[in-house]
Amino acid sequence: MADINRDDNEIEIASPPRFAFGERVVARSVVRNDGTYRGYGIGDVLVHKGDVGYVISINTFLQQFYIYAVDFVESGHRVGMRAKELCTLDHLPDEVLAQLGNRAVALATLGSATLTKEP
Repeated sequence: MADINRDDNEIEIASPPRFAFGERVVARSVVRNDGTYRGYGIGDVLVHKGDVGYVISINTFLQQFYIYAVDFVESGHRVGMRAKELCTLDHLPDEVLAQLGNRAVALATLGSATLTKEP
């Protein structure tokens, strides 16, 4: 265990979790299988940048970081991710929404199931 690389000096768990259960989040980067995701080879892409998912549980790692289990509904993958790998879609600051302008309206339905009506 002495060779574990702690990439941050910050003790993240000293503060409340950044995301809540059920919160819609978007992946900020590609996530590849490190060998712990059964049924996929090491290096296989599990999550693409921009994939939308929902936080389904919150745990800790190394008594330092929060790990958010995120269910990416479209791909069917449930992946543990750090806060720095995610961005909220449900609680964006007002100044960010203002910068997005009309595009902010599209965020309300992003990642939500769309109902189609048959004629």
